[in-house]
Amino acid sequence: MPYQNPAPQAAATKRSSPVRDCSLIFLFFFFAADPAVISPQDPTLVIGSSLIAACSVNSDLHLKAEDLYWTLNGRRLPPESYKVLNGTTLSVALANLNGSRQQSGDNLVCHSRDGSILAGSCLYVGLPPEKPVNITCWSKNMKDLTCKWAPGTEGETYLHTNYTLKYKLRWYGRDNTCQEYRTAGQYSCHIPKDLALFTPYEIWVEASNRLGVAVSEVVMLDILDVVTTDPPADVTVSRVGDLEDQLSVRWSSPPALKDFLFQAKYQIQYRVEDSSEWKVVDDVGNQTSCRLAGLRPGTVYFVQVRCNPFGIYGSKKAGIWSDWSNPTAASTPRSDRLPGVCDPKSGEHNTTLRRELKQFFGWVKKHAYGCSNLSIKLYDQWRVWLQKSHKTRNQVGEGCSAAGRAGAGGHIWLRGYCLWKLGCAFVLGAARR
Repeated sequence: MPYQNPAPQAAATKRSSPVRDCSLIFLFFFFAADPAVISPQDPTLVIGSSLIAACSVNSDLHLKAEDLYWTLNGRRLPPESYKVLNGTTLSVALANLNGSRQQSGDNLVCHSRDGSILAGSCLYVGLPPEKPVNITCWSKNMKDLTCKWAPGTEGETYLHTNYTLKYKLRWYGRDNTCQEYRTAGQYSCHIPKDLALFTPYEIWVEASNRLGVAVSEVVMLDILDVVTTDPPADVTVSRVGDLEDQLSVRWSSPPALKDFLFQAKYQIQYRVEDSSEWKVVDDVGNQTSCRLAGLRPGTVYFVQVRCNPFGIYGSKKAGIWSDWSNPTAASTPRSDRLPGVCDPKSGEHNTTLRRELKQFFGWVKKHAYGCSNLSIKLYDQWRVWLQKSHKTRNQVGEGCSAAGRAGAGGHIWLRGYCLWKLGCAFVLGAARR
């Protein structure tokens, strides 16, 4: 009865000797007289096929068919799969073959009774290649082109499969073959130079093995539409004065593209020191600085920036994101608030105070003579005073009247804060007791 070889995974757990390169094992047969011959020699079959192989012994060895036996990948095949064809020839039947356990082929060997190898054959069992899919390409600083692809829906053919990336200018020129493979992974190729700008390319991938050839769809692209670049340079992260919840991030445009006409948009990601979870800031735009707010006081943050160049020489494509810059670290100032002190919720407190300040200055604008251009000092300065107010909560502001109305020195109390009058503007001062 025919022998059904086990699946590659199952067989791997039972074999008594390691599977070796089939072509190397039988190389010596080319340099010595064959004691026996296996036919067919080195067949290629589709998964699920059956095979009958015959081993014919040289008559000079004085061996009979009954003196022979077969192994497949080092495992002895059962005698019920054998058949004596004549006095010196023994066949074996293999049914429902699984994919080869190694791409160089499975080892089908004919032995004499004492275990000596008489002849061998490489058995190639697999699938024809599928057409490659998902071809994506990018150009680093418009100097080269790298492309990646996927081998197909199934991927595994169980046979050695060659992939060749080819390209040519769309309207003229000859086919070119990429030479530098695996630079960006298993299914990739790198074209280092001699690329044309302002002219589209046609790019495709051919897959071939012992069972056939498959060709991908043709991808058309312009180098200017797939440009990526180095990460932004000179990334710095610093504190924003004494603000406990903010950090300032600054960087420079990628140096390799400074001489080209293009726009850029940036992304920032940051995380706290003891976490692996990054938070991404998407709406940075094309500016080269950004302020991170809502951070934790007294905490170390790691920050990275990346760049997406687009609009190079008028290209309408979105561009491709660069790699992230190396992490840059900085810490927010520590909070000086005493533990155990009950404070109102910061968001509720700030919102209420700012609303009342706006209402107050609106009234002054309407009723006070000569105060048409009132303004509060910069928001950051106001936030700093607000945070420092916790330090001065037990101090009475110098010159401030505790009567709850404007004093002679040009200042008033509003919700416990001293407002100093400087000309027609009022500045937030120290908190009273």
